[in-house]
Amino acid sequence: MRPESSVLATPRADVHTETVEGFGTVRFTPVHPPTDSAVLHAWVVEERAEFWGMNGAGRELVQEIYEDVDRRDTHHAYMVRLDDEPVALFQTYQPEEDRVSECYEVREGDIGVHLMLAPITGSPRPGFSRTLIDSLIRFVFRDPAVLRAVGEPDARNEKAIALLGRIGFVRQGEITLPEIDLPEIHLPEKRAVLAFLDRPEWLATADSRPLRD
Repeated sequence: MRPESSVLATPRADVHTETVEGFGTVRFTPVHPPTDSAVLHAWVVEERAEFWGMNGAGRELVQEIYEDVDRRDTHHAYMVRLDDEPVALFQTYQPEEDRVSECYEVREGDIGVHLMLAPITGSPRPGFSRTLIDSLIRFVFRDPAVLRAVGEPDARNEKAIALLGRIGFVRQGEITLPEIDLPEIHLPEKRAVLAFLDRPEWLATADSRPLRD
């Protein structure tokens, strides 16, 4: 199971919902920094979230970072809930407006994705991560203009890399994301694995059942 004490109301409306039989209703809601910063702070300061670069951050700084994301048209952050329970932070971005663009040749129709799963409490639920990530990919490809998803997980995170491979992402090799040092945010240099999921390949294996919005 996932966190038991982080159910919070949000002033923002869901932008997408999907009911997965035997799993529950997955809800995508734009992050509202004042409301969601407590939950996000608890997640990003954990050791497992080192790749996100906020291990030593206080809640106020986490809120400021997501207020900066909220102001952008090129980057979007969503709190993902299973029914009413926050289970993941999902971010999408335009690669040409991100540091990853210095590591590969961006194509029209590319969309970058970042995912942080909530910490597990209690007994793990078999198949949870795979089922949830399948839902996230359907969310990304609901826009016909999106032709390819771009992932760049931590090169040390073998579990995340293996999971992307099972979903259909094709590994391209390791990259070094350059440091970003701006007044509103600092991101250190990072080693990542670049991987792509092309829309045609995903459609060939995706469940063709219509989604229930």
